[in-house]
Parts: sequence; C-alpha cells; structure tokens
Amino acid sequence: MAPQLATAVNLQSVGVGVGFRPSAGGRLGSFAPTGAGARPRSVRPLVVRAATAVAPKYTAIKPLADRVLVKIKEAEQKTAGGILLPSTAQTKPQGGEVVAVGEGRTVGEKTIEISVQPGTQIVYSEYAGTELEFNGSNHLLLKEDDIVGVLETDEIKDLKPLNDRVLIKVAEADEKTAGGVLLTETSKEKPAVGTVIAVGTGSLDKDGNRKPVSISPGSSVMYSKYSGSDLKGSDGSDYIVLKSTDVLAVFSY
Repeated sequence: MAPQLATAVNLQSVGVGVGFRPSAGGRLGSFAPTGAGARPRSVRPLVVRAATAVAPKYTAIKPLADRVLVKIKEAEQKTAGGILLPSTAQTKPQGGEVVAVGEGRTVGEKTIEISVQPGTQIVYSEYAGTELEFNGSNHLLLKEDDIVGVLETDEIKDLKPLNDRVLIKVAEADEKTAGGVLLTETSKEKPAVGTVIAVGTGSLDKDGNRKPVSISPGSSVMYSKYSGSDLKGSDGSDYIVLKSTDVLAVFSY
C-alpha cells in the first residue's frame, strides 16, 4: 500500500481543543559541589526554552517523516476557584490539536503511517518537541513517539495510550505515618503503585509488526518512580502515563 502523503495545513484556521488540567512540573538546575580544597566551578544557569518565531510570509508547515505539528492548548488563566493566575504560576499545557502530520517512517520493509490524524486531540510528553510561534499561536513540532495518548473528552481517565504506553491511576498517598502522625501534602511520599486503566496497541518489532502490551487493564502494578508523564483528573485523582517497560511488577491476590 502506498504511504500516506504528508499533510500541510493553514495554521490560521485551526482552533484550540483539549480541556484537561495537567499537573505542574519542573526541572532542576545543575550545581557545582563545594567543600574543603574544592576549586570553584561555574554554575550552569537554568535555561528557559523560547519558541521559534516563524516569519509571517510562511502560511503552512509540513512535518517530515514521523513528525507531527500540534497547536498547543492555551494555559489556564484562573484556578478552579476563579483566582487569576500570574503568568509565572500558570501550568504548562501538555495537550493540543494535531494540525499536520508527516508521511510516516519505514521499519524493516514496511511503511508505518502516523497513527493520529489532523483534528485529533492529544496529550504529549512535557518537554517534547520544538516550540514554534506562528501568527500569534503556539505550536509544537514533535515525533509521534512523544505523543502519549489520544484524549477525546475532558477526562484523563478516558485517555487512549499510544503504542507501548500504559495509563495508570496512581494509588493515594498515605495520610499518616506508621506512628499515626498526620502528613502534610508536601511530606507525603509519592507512591509508585497503581491500577492500570488502559494500554496501547503495543510496540513495533524490527520487522514492523506490533507486539501487544502484556499488561491488562485492571492490573495492580508497581512502576519506576521517576518515569512517565504525571497528569491530574478533573476530580483531583492522579494519573501517570508511561512505557510498559517502566512497569516493574504486577501484583496478584
């Protein structure tokens, strides 16, 4: 079958979609160790990535290979209680609408088409891709593998993971220590266990064939603590989307 042609779309006519509330996240800056006898070293500053401005003379962008162009969902301007947020306190969106796709990639002797199409609402990895500013709107150019799932509603629990990814509802953190002391939100240990809600179609082998995910929805699992993308449901529940290889064990009764 002939490969699907890449899609080029006029970005001016695309609207904003996804309405979920992503959890906040951040990266740590690097630092230099100090101590007796240690030579001072320059500290590498934390760099904030700025979007690349596209010249007004360009009216369309055509992604190549397995890349996808996404119009980013606008950041929330207010809290759930209606308090206006300053720009520094607004959570960075992790979702948007696909506006153009590449022609796909070749695995073995097969041409694998992009699994999402223009108009699809998606969720992507927090630090994925290259940001573009085009006609006053922010876009992201990323690889298909950076898309963690498709979201057709406003509820994270309805997320459909892509490829070998797994959607897990995180178990609630302990409210008290073993001695009965109440824990504050900041002192609660982040759990690394939860219940599988949905799984993707599986990864591709070297010949381009799908290898199904071996974990089933409903399974109680343990996963790598610092893997995946953290998301929050509208009811305040915590979810995480990660690759099936980051699941360490399945519990049984």
